[in-house]
Parts: sequence; structure tokens; C-alpha cells
Amino acid sequence: MSNTMYNKMWHQTQEALGALLDKEPQKMVEPQRNQVFIFQTLATFYIKYVQIFRNLENVYDQIVHPQKRILIRKVLDGVMGRILELKNEMVELELTEFHYFDDILQDLKLAPQQLDIPIPKYFLKEKLEVIKGREKILAQILADSGIDTSDMKYPVKSIPLDQAVKLIQIAERARQGRLRALFMKQIYLQEYRAKQSKTLGKKVTDTWAAALCIQKVWRRFRQCKKTEKLREEEMIFLGMNPPPLFNEVSATVIQAEKVDRLRNEVQMKHEEDYREALVTIKNDLKLIEGLDIKENLQDQIRHWFIECRNLTGTFPDYPDIEEGGSAIIFSNKTIQQEEDEKWKMSPSLFLPAMKEGCNAYKEIWMNKDESWNFSQDFDPELIKEEKRKELESEIRVQVDELMRQELKNLKLAVDREREHPAKVGKKKKKKGKKGKKKEKKTKKDKDLTADRTIESLYKELVEEGLLIRALKVNLSDYIGEYSYLGTTLRQVSIEPMPSLLDVRQLITLYGIWPLGSAAVHEKAPLVKSLLLAGPSGVGKKMLVHAICTETGANLFNLSSSNIAGKYPGKNGLQMMLHAVFKVARQLQPSVVWIEDTEKTFYKKVPNAEKMNEPKRLKRHLPQILKLLKPDDRILIVGTTRRPFDAELQSFCKVYQKIILVPRPDYASRYVLWKQIIERNGGVLTSALNVSCLAKVTDGFTQGHIVKVVKAVLTDQRIRRQIHKPLTAVEFITAMTSMNPVYKEEEESFKNWYAKTPLGKKRALAITGGSTEKAKDKGKRKEKKEKKAKKEKVMPF
Repeated sequence: MSNTMYNKMWHQTQEALGALLDKEPQKMVEPQRNQVFIFQTLATFYIKYVQIFRNLENVYDQIVHPQKRILIRKVLDGVMGRILELKNEMVELELTEFHYFDDILQDLKLAPQQLDIPIPKYFLKEKLEVIKGREKILAQILADSGIDTSDMKYPVKSIPLDQAVKLIQIAERARQGRLRALFMKQIYLQEYRAKQSKTLGKKVTDTWAAALCIQKVWRRFRQCKKTEKLREEEMIFLGMNPPPLFNEVSATVIQAEKVDRLRNEVQMKHEEDYREALVTIKNDLKLIEGLDIKENLQDQIRHWFIECRNLTGTFPDYPDIEEGGSAIIFSNKTIQQEEDEKWKMSPSLFLPAMKEGCNAYKEIWMNKDESWNFSQDFDPELIKEEKRKELESEIRVQVDELMRQELKNLKLAVDREREHPAKVGKKKKKKGKKGKKKEKKTKKDKDLTADRTIESLYKELVEEGLLIRALKVNLSDYIGEYSYLGTTLRQVSIEPMPSLLDVRQLITLYGIWPLGSAAVHEKAPLVKSLLLAGPSGVGKKMLVHAICTETGANLFNLSSSNIAGKYPGKNGLQMMLHAVFKVARQLQPSVVWIEDTEKTFYKKVPNAEKMNEPKRLKRHLPQILKLLKPDDRILIVGTTRRPFDAELQSFCKVYQKIILVPRPDYASRYVLWKQIIERNGGVLTSALNVSCLAKVTDGFTQGHIVKVVKAVLTDQRIRRQIHKPLTAVEFITAMTSMNPVYKEEEESFKNWYAKTPLGKKRALAITGGSTEKAKDKGKRKEKKEKKAKKEKVMPF
């Protein structure tokens, strides 16, 4: 796609965004009591913003004009933030993390795939060199300490020389035996054929009968092949089977990838040219226009002196540097106008940024003639306008110093007024007091590792196994299918289990987007901690690694099993947490992972685990969460397969968002079987009934499917596929030794989630009982009173 096409796409997307921004305030301000109508309004805006985001992300990734990219990036971050705000509103309205838009998608004539939220490519592109450098350092530390075992697929055990020779001899004798058996079989067949030809040679007299027999066999074979071909063509026509060469990469796609790479190179070159131009053009402006700007500012300020003198009879006080100097004199009118134009009804923090971006687009780019700029390089005139403002503000500081002195001289000469040094002294004293207060505040925040460098702390954490290497897993590798009946089931008061792609979307919204974009993280609804709860094998660990891969985040492992015996004692624990979060802040984004996190909040610690002290972090985690600020791109992620073992109250206090990761449904299993078989070298043919596999393996997880496929598709079996295609029986036989996730276990997760704060609210909303709410409040009061009495009795 050429630059003009991407420009056209940008213009169309900006128009759609402008229309949406005009419509949104009108809809949101209208008072509504109907919850269904409110949700549909929010969901419609959410879906439309997602479509705009998909287009803008594509445009930002491919457009090469550096100044356009700055504006698109600003709008893109605004759209991302607004999507997160709308998602938060829907969660508060429906009291559930999962939402279904089947009916709205039908009205908008969109496929569920168009609702998939992409991960912006600039998350990794913009810090590719930093990530590569960090990976090299991490690999070097692991190699030096002897921890790195990533290259070793299987553990190698050394065996004695005699035993090794014996093994080689056995293998060689077996090989020779197989060859001898094959040779003897060939001799036997030759002898058998010779005997058969002798006995049958006398009987075969009618050549016409023999020819007729051959014809019958050939016609039957030919007709079977023809029927198979017709049936295949019909299935392709009906859309039941993919067309030939469907999965093969076409020459057009390869060419498009080459063009993308070239465009990325052009992007980088234009960015470098633009940065150089920012410096050179500013220097040129300083030489050419600097004196004129200085004289104009002085004339304006002198004119202000005279006007004030004429109106009030005295010269005015010159504004301080802290107030903005002379700039504040001429900016009062513009400030009032901006205040009048602001839309006060919207609670969004991102709408003003988007509106500003849309206005900038209309003023600069909407009707701009770019016929001269075929290569889409930077526009020098726009840089001049921008740098004139910067230059003016820099010169203004110098002019202010001169004009302050001039004003003093005027006052002395004309008004015979002297300055009062007492006031200045008082101000200075106040400033001194403020400075002392600030010093006291900074003393409270103790840095336990003030004498240590970040590099040394980083190395120590790697060697201790607290900072680990994230596996290279993309979020797109988390395979699943959409839920197509969510809305229908909810209309009949049945709460559907979320689909795997619903989980994937939540990981993008709550984990990847805020960690990837600093602008979004600072203003969007803040998610500090995330809990992934689900049975073993559903991909919780994979999702944690995917968050790190997609954002280039560091991965810290604070699982109870991993920190057992490390940094012992109270001071040791404080030092460990301090080091982890200091490095996490300095090298953000960062993910702090706590595997089997229920152990940290055990109701009762099993005797076998008491030595490991699994509850070491229980008291510290809430304090850590309080210390995390919006500009700290750190996410605490817990994974658990037994959340029922934890104390619910303290568990839910730590984890802000709880996501249930279910076992795959039929649609997801069907997609999983197909893709995992193909990824492991398998070929899908009509002999392999994937639908049967998906139906039979109800209750089995992604982990089970991956294990079975790897066990069946050995190198030898892959080579034999041409002669013997894969069948469903082979996989089902391998499945018999595995235990599925039964419905009872899934129900236990559902029941546990119903006890969480959001689960309780959802249950109350469905039953709709205000009396129940009152009872619940009463129970809470009773519990609080009991707690208060206990605390009074307790000596500590």
C-alpha cells in the first residue's frame, strides 16, 4: 500500500473519530435509567473506538511523515485510554469483567474478529535496541553464573564407557538383523512369484477377459478419484473446506512484507532527519529572527508600562519567574477563552487530548497541499512555527531580566519610589522554610541500596533467580474461539463461561496496553495487580510470559517456592523487596509474577510447606501496592489453580482484577487441535476427523492437547504421513492416560468467584434484592464490631 493510500486511510479515520467525538457528549449527558440501554450505548462507543484504533494503529505503523506520526501517536494514545475508560464503565455497570456484544455486532454488520484488540507494534519497535541489549546482558549473567540451561533441551547424563559400548553394540546388531530380515523377505517373495507364474501361466488363455478385468479396475479407480475431486470442489465452494494452497504464503504477501521493511527504514531515516532539522532550524531562526523577536517583546512590555501608568497613575509590579514572567500579561484572554470552550460534563481524561488532536488535524493537515512532498519528508515551515514559540519563550526570560531593571529605573526616576527590602527578606525566609520541609520529607524515604548501582542490583537478582528470562511467546499464540451466544444466554439468566479469546482481550486491556504506553498508564483507570485463576494446563503461565514478550517487560519471580531460603529474616525480606521494586522502577515496564499465589495467603499452611515460609509476602504485598504510583509501569500478576485454599478477604484486597481462565469449549478445542497439529508438523486430511477429536476431548485443556500432539507426532510418524495419514484414534489412544478437568472442578471455580467482591455484586444484581443488600450490610457491621472487640482484647 502506497503513502497516499495510508494518508487516505488516516483522513477517513480522523473524520470517523471527529463524528464520534461530537456524538459522544450528547449521548452521555442524556439521563437514562434503563440499564440495558446504557450498556448498549457504552458498548457501541467501545466497538467504534476499537475500529478507529485498529485503523490508526495500522496508519501509525506504516506512515513515514515524521510530523504526522507525532499527531497520530497523540490521538492513538487518547483512543487507547478512552477504550479503557469505557471498559471500566461497562465493568461497573454490569459488575463483570466479561461482556458480550453479539446483538450490537449484528446491527453494525461486523464480525467478532473485528472486535479483536491489536497490540500496537510501536511498543517493541521504539525500544528494540534497549530490549536486545538487556537480553544480551541477561544471557551473559546467566552464562557466567552457570544458571542458563535454555540451550539444553534434555538433561544429559554421563554413563560409563563399557555401558556406552554395550548400547552401541546392541543398536548395531539390531540394525543388521533388520537388514537381514528384509533381504530374506525379498528372496522369499521372488521365489513365491516364480511359483505362482508357473501355475497360472497354463490357465490364462483368454487375453480379452484379462483386458476386460484390467479395464474394470482402472475405470473404478478413475471414477473414485473423479468423485473425490468433485466432492472436494463442492466443499470448497460451500466454504466448508479451505481452497488449495490456502495456508501457503503467496508471492504478494512476501512482496508486502518487503515493502513494510523498506517503509520502516524510510521511517527511521525521516525521524533522524526531523530530529536534526529541529536543531538546525532553531539555530537558523536564532540568528535571523532572534533580534527582531527580542525588540518586539521589549516594545510590547514598554507599551504595557505606559498603559498601566496612564490608567492607574503608577507603574505596575513585574510578574515573578514562578508566575511565568511577562508571558502571563498577554495570556489572560486566551486562558478565559479556553475555560469557556472546555466541555465540563465529560469525566474522561482522554477526550480533551483527542479533541486537541482532531483540531490540530483540521487546522494543519485536512486541506494541506502536499503535492511538493512526494517522499513524505518533514515540513520545515511547521518546524519554524514550533521553534519560534520555543525561541520566544527562551528570549522572553532574558528580556524579563532587562525589563525588570528598566522598570526599577523608571520607578526611581519618575515616581521616586523605593523597593522595600523587608518584603524580599520575608519571601526568602519562607522559601528557606519550604526547603527545610522538603529536606525532612526526603529523609523519611530511606534508600537501603543508595551505595549500589542498578547494574549490580540487576546482576544480583538474576543470580538469585528472582529476575528470570521470559519465554518468547506472543499473545496471538494463545489460541481460542469467540463466544457467539453470550448475550442470548444472559437474556435467559444463564451466566456463560468466558471464552479463551475473551480472556486474551482482558490481558491486552489490563496488562499489555498500560505497560506498553506510559501516556495510557498515567491517566487510564489504574490496574496495579491481576490474578489469573483456573485449572492446571489452561495457559496461565503462558499469558504471563506473553505480557512480557509483547511489552519488552522484565519478569520478576516472587513465587513462594522461588523465594524460599533466599534473603532470610525480616531485614533480608525488606532488602529483597526493595531491590526488586527499585530495579523494576528503573527498568520499567516490569511484571512481578507470583506463581501458586494462594500459598502466600494460605488459610492453614500444610506441615510439608512450613519450612519454606510460604506466607512471607502476605503482609508486605498490600503496602507495596499502595506505594505504586500511576507513573510506575509495574504490574503484579498472580496465577493460581487452587484459589479456594486462600483467605478470601486478604486475597481479594491484593488482587484488583480477578480473571477466571476456563477450560476450552468445543469451538476453542476444534481450533486448538487444528493449529497445534499443524504447528508440530502434522498434515490435516479428510482421514483425520478434527470435529470428533474436539467432541471426545471435552474437559481436556490446552496443556493436555499439546502433550498428546507432541507424543503422537514423532519424527518417524511425521515422515510416514504421506503413506499413512493421521487419524483421530491415534490421538484419543494417547489421551486415555490423562485426567480431564471435570465439571465439578469448573463449578468450584465458579462458586469461588461468586464469593469475590465483584462476584457478590454480580449475584446481587441478578437477584435484584435490595433486602439482601440490607442484610449483607448488617452482617458486615456485625463482623466489624466483632473485629473491633477482638482488637481491643489483643495485647498487640
